[in-house]
Amino acid sequence: MNLSDRPRRLRGDGVRGLVSETSLSASDLIAPVFVDATTDSRVPIQSMPGHERVPIDEAVARVEEVLETGVEAVMLFGIPEEKDERGSRAWAASGVVQEATRRITEQTDAYVITDVCLCEYTDHGHCGVLEEHAQAEPDLTVDNDETLPLLGNIAVSHARAGADMVAPSGMMDGMVASIREALDEDGHENVPIMSYAAKFESAFYGPFRDAADGAPAFGNRRHYQMDPANRREAMREVQLDVEQGADVLMVKPALPYLDIVADVRREFDHPVAAYNVSGEYAMLHAAAEKGWLDLDAVAHESLLSIKRAGADLILTYFAEDIAETL
Repeated sequence: MNLSDRPRRLRGDGVRGLVSETSLSASDLIAPVFVDATTDSRVPIQSMPGHERVPIDEAVARVEEVLETGVEAVMLFGIPEEKDERGSRAWAASGVVQEATRRITEQTDAYVITDVCLCEYTDHGHCGVLEEHAQAEPDLTVDNDETLPLLGNIAVSHARAGADMVAPSGMMDGMVASIREALDEDGHENVPIMSYAAKFESAFYGPFRDAADGAPAFGNRRHYQMDPANRREAMREVQLDVEQGADVLMVKPALPYLDIVADVRREFDHPVAAYNVSGEYAMLHAAAEKGWLDLDAVAHESLLSIKRAGADLILTYFAEDIAETL
């Protein structure tokens, strides 16, 4: 061993921070907010400790709580008062996300990103219009091309309500192009799109489906979300979204897919986002409740690993707790 080469010299308390290669700040984080049109009071989400569904009348107060921690951006998810086969409340001017967006943008300085998808709004829980006979034949699920104009309608309705950015999450082929065209035609050329460009069919989504009441009533989403085994395909998916006009590229989930985050960072110049999903959050909470892990420490380390892999932005349920410690 060459004892003149001692990396430990730069690990002392005085110099450690100066040579740290990766940093995490509150401005890197996006906090999810669930707004529920079916309730008049806050409803705790049992599988996601510390999080709640809030009624529309408390949406502003909830976002102000987020802003107090130093987090500047929120992602809005809606639970509508009623559902139907096509998810028509998703693009209604009086819809839950639209009303919450209007209030939040008028009364706070938050940067508001809205989820553009249909799973919370359809009575079958899938992310688009069902193919004919889909319920009887589980190999059939969502009609991709019939769903595209509906996603455009949703994005336009959110932009009209004041959304700063829209985030399509359904993994429909062509969704970015369809939304970009719809936004531009409606005069919203400056509203950016954060595409869930590589979204995998993951077992880590369970708590979110409880939170957003969006679990499929039958079948699964394996025919439109990506196979967890595929890495090269993720680059193809991301490239297509870049060509269609995506402004920010999202990888979901984050921790089990850090290789994908790193690949996207290396191959594309766009801002990269990663979604530290509900299952990643819940499992750390569960271990901490048993006394097996220090929650703040592992949460911070998890987010730091996502940032180190190349993410510029992190959508995470830890946003507020971590921001307060930074």
